[in-house]
Amino acid sequence: VVMREADATELVMFEQALCEWCERWDEEIGGAYAMTDEGKAAPLRIVDLFDKRPAHLTRIRPVRATPTFVLVEDGREVGRITGYTDPKAFWTDFGEMLSRTE
Repeated sequence: VVMREADATELVMFEQALCEWCERWDEEIGGAYAMTDEGKAAPLRIVDLFDKRPAHLTRIRPVRATPTFVLVEDGREVGRITGYTDPKAFWTDFGEMLSRTE
């Protein structure tokens, strides 16, 4: 089975309704994320915290807070960011995580 590169690594954002920090991330980063080099390397998948977890995400550690960003490579968790404060902190932390992928 050959996986397309975009499927091998992805950034999974766990969110929930009425999450102020999820909305703020979406306003400050979400709209442009897919157009960034990072967004192309790790496409975004948004998952509701309370929905049944997709099968390919069952091996990652539990998520208890939103937003939580989990970088997944070939079904395994590479790293995570719990919470969101500002763009600079997000891009710094995410860049560090992304550097650990193949």
